[in-house]
Amino acid sequence: MHRKGRPKCIRIVKDKPGIDYFKPRGTPLNKLKSVILSIEEIEAMRLVDLEGLEQEKAAKEMKVSRRTLARDLKRGRKKTVEALVEGKAIEIRGGFFATEDGVFICRECSHEWVAPSGEGKPTRCPECDVKDIRRMIQNG
Repeated sequence: MHRKGRPKCIRIVKDKPGIDYFKPRGTPLNKLKSVILSIEEIEAMRLVDLEGLEQEKAAKEMKVSRRTLARDLKRGRKKTVEALVEGKAIEIRGGFFATEDGVFICRECSHEWVAPSGEGKPTRCPECDVKDIRRMIQNG
């Protein structure tokens, strides 16, 4: 399989939010348009806007570059403001993220992926079926 462009990098998040929807009061959800915030966009906003971390520090927490964090932050803020100004619901789902102990890499093809929680270390790479895989080592 030939990939186009650069592979998307996995963002590390502390916890997924406990809720998955916000909506304006008084309008049924099925009558509203919505925006979708990814888990990593929420995490970027939580670290920078709620916790008050500098972008460089927040990027280190998520194990991404400052530029990647800034893109997630900008997208998340734009979607949030769009929902507030235009009266849309906010759905929180999806993204490309993991908790620290669920990220694995194939030593053969360098494919990174998130293993389902509670299943332990995978035995084979889902991309190339090679057994030479390891848990990602996170740099602090």
